[in-house]
Amino acid sequence: MRVVSLNCSNTEIVAALGRGEWLVGVDDDSDHPAELVAGLPRVGRDLDVDVAKVAALKPDLVLASDTVPGHDQVIARLREAELPFIAPETISFDDVLGDVRAIAERLGVRERGEALATAMETEVRGASGDVRFRREEDPRHRILVEWWPRPVIVPGRLSWVTDLIVAAGGVNPFGDEEVKSRPVLDEEVVAADPDAVVISWCGVKTEHYREDVVRARAAWASTTALRQGRIRRVPEAFLGRPGPRLVEGFRALRAIVEECRAWRSSASR
Repeated sequence: MRVVSLNCSNTEIVAALGRGEWLVGVDDDSDHPAELVAGLPRVGRDLDVDVAKVAALKPDLVLASDTVPGHDQVIARLREAELPFIAPETISFDDVLGDVRAIAERLGVRERGEALATAMETEVRGASGDVRFRREEDPRHRILVEWWPRPVIVPGRLSWVTDLIVAAGGVNPFGDEEVKSRPVLDEEVVAADPDAVVISWCGVKTEHYREDVVRARAAWASTTALRQGRIRRVPEAFLGRPGPRLVEGFRALRAIVEECRAWRSSASR
């Protein structure tokens, strides 16, 4: 089977399912596994995918996405070119697991898909399915994940990241809002008073994340996160890509929640 992937997460799912050799083209941003994607033809980036290049690769299946605004235009071009594709709208962590299973089904490796999805769910939710990782009386620590710094953009309820924060024992301060993400004002962040700020800037290499950008926001100085200096980096590859490496993002969030918990415990002594 000849497969073209139009986003990083689908590329990583195909690789994790053991069908990486079927990839004949990927988007410009797919970078993992590095040895797999290094020599593959590139077909463009995100909303600027070159459908003519995709068609020239004669795919049996195109793995697209309908997750962010504008993806519908890519889907329309794929449909117009009469290319076989799937394009799920991935919102929740359960959707991510569903994508793994659906792609595995299309690739003829249903059992591998079930095993991968089960392993991801077990890691994040625990073998018992308990997402709390805490005693009922323990406080939920407020974890603000920052997708972009100017303006500051954060996830809302319609995000797998909110699910991961909850599974890690924390709470997204904006997780009750019926949005995928939105810009926030300084006064909203101050009112939310996050215990930690997690930099996970989209499209930026982790080594270019800058804590000083967050520290320089004078309006945030009173928040617990800044008073405690709790500004942490988690690669966007671990939080922004709805695929197997969300498990790494979950582990990072859980470590940050545990750090907050340890601080509060020592402060209360």
